Amino acid sequence: MSRRDDPKDSVHDDKAKRSKRGIGRRDFVKLVGGTGVAVTAEVLARQQLATAAATTQETVVGGGKVIGPGPVPMTLRVNGEAKKLTVEPRVTLLDALRNHLDLTGAKKVCDRGTCGACTVIVNGKATYSCTALAIDVADHEGKPGADIRTIEGLAPEGKLHPVSASFVDNDAQQCGFCTPGFVMACKAFIEKHHNPTAEQVKEALGGNLCRCGTYMGVRKVVVEAAMKMKGGHA
Repeated sequence: MSRRDDPKDSVHDDKAKRSKRGIGRRDFVKLVGGTGVAVTAEVLARQQLATAAATTQETVVGGGKVIGPGPVPMTLRVNGEAKKLTVEPRVTLLDALRNHLDLTGAKKVCDRGTCGACTVIVNGKATYSCTALAIDVADHEGKPGADIRTIEGLAPEGKLHPVSASFVDNDAQQCGFCTPGFVMACKAFIEKHHNPTAEQVKEALGGNLCRCGTYMGVRKVVVEAAMKMKGGHA
């Protein structure tokens, strides 16, 4: 057999021709078929996840009730009122307040419990609302949940709480984005420290950050508001 008639050369020639023409019909059918199977599997998986998320599961485990992962009804005690909402157990108190109760005073900045812009008062204690789950402070088994106070509930509409008024008097805000968190942290501190020292104020507000650098004004706020709240004069 001559080299010209070698079948191996014919195979190589065919491959060379196919490579020049690009992808062949058979290869295209295989590619489309494989892609279709993958897409179908992904769509089915998403549908199953969506169905699971939309269904509230309640299972008894060792005498305790496990709820979720879908939305569950709950009641939050916010500013003296019972607020009913339905959210997933993973929703933070911050997101519940802002996205479901339209209380947007607490700001979502770091969402990691480091800046203090989302500070609210829970049972008398300044709390990062981005670190607390709404379900953990909600009513439970017929018992009232935690007492939650936001900046919207500090004073009647049209009036300023002494802490808020002191922020204005001492020019303790610039952009104002961190101010609600500072106001709540100051109020929680003053309620437990009626005659605070400068060092105590500095330490108490260490968990709230102001990128505009108004710390000196904020510290003056605490001293002035403490005197106003106990009936004195700044």
